[in-house]
Amino acid sequence: MVSGARRDEAPIGIESSSVSAWLDEHVPGARGPYRFEVIAGGHSNLTFSVVGDDGRPMVLRRPPLSHGLASAHDMGREHRIISALVDSPVPVPRTLGMCADESVNGAPFYVMERVDGVVVRDEETARAALDHEARSTASRSLVDTLAALHFVDPVAVGLGDLSRHDGYLARQLKRWYGQWNAQKTRELPIVDEVHDALIGSIPEQGPATIVHGDYRLDNTMLAADGTVAAVLDWEICTLGDPLADVGLLCVYWTGPSDEPSPWAAAATRVEGFWDRQQLVDRYAEVSGRDLSDLDIYIAFASWKLACILEGVYARYLGGALGSRDPAELEPFRQQVDSAAERALQILEAR
Repeated sequence: MVSGARRDEAPIGIESSSVSAWLDEHVPGARGPYRFEVIAGGHSNLTFSVVGDDGRPMVLRRPPLSHGLASAHDMGREHRIISALVDSPVPVPRTLGMCADESVNGAPFYVMERVDGVVVRDEETARAALDHEARSTASRSLVDTLAALHFVDPVAVGLGDLSRHDGYLARQLKRWYGQWNAQKTRELPIVDEVHDALIGSIPEQGPATIVHGDYRLDNTMLAADGTVAAVLDWEICTLGDPLADVGLLCVYWTGPSDEPSPWAAAATRVEGFWDRQQLVDRYAEVSGRDLSDLDIYIAFASWKLACILEGVYARYLGGALGSRDPAELEPFRQQVDSAAERALQILEAR
């Protein structure tokens, strides 16, 4: 008899009977019936809470339902990265199993331990979950954890062949400019202008490190004291230039005294969190890296954000949220414009 909850009790994206049987067979000590609940969904990989009969909490990750090609959201690759880092100084959940057989759940998935902590995405959570001292600790720990990631030797942990090592920024510019031209909803010459300026300003890349690719506060879990308990969402991790992670963190982050960023960052505006320059100074201190060209990486991150948000805007205009008045989507358009303009401002100020 197959263990587990009835299929109609599981959330969309989980085939309860077959997934439960797989868990019983492949995850040591796991025993059903299991309770499945959505933690996070959308256009990114889907994340589910899984609790077995013994109350043991686990997490299951699978591609989004809207993507038919598993290669678009490579579960095996993400599982490989987390598994490689589990004994490194970078805190990650311990993986428990990988299922590549799409007949089990319609797409590959993997299972990992659930880490105790909180994901801080908004001001309310920042105030409720962290006191003033813990917010300062979170700021420091976020930077120290990023520096620790950049110190990991990719070859030593078995990730030396994860991607090309050279030309990271040039490859990223090519990729996102292609995305922009494929999805843009109107002509926006400033995007082309910034692209051309960045192509002519790429700093020389040093030895490749592991690059998270989407490193920000709400892609981590924090312990009660503010320390990073786990780094999450490794789906676009690669090898390349570590300062790209630092530049993107600066765009995602708006501290209590900072000028606003094109990215909405209400959580980090709460008192106790550091300002951007404090993050940068701390990274320079603990990493020993030369940050004299960091403004180029921040400009690139702002431009990349414009390209990403234009894609979101285009999908929503096309009906991804159902029928909507274009006026409701105007904030997306404005955010794209703001990110591109900010990138140009940074480059012009050099």
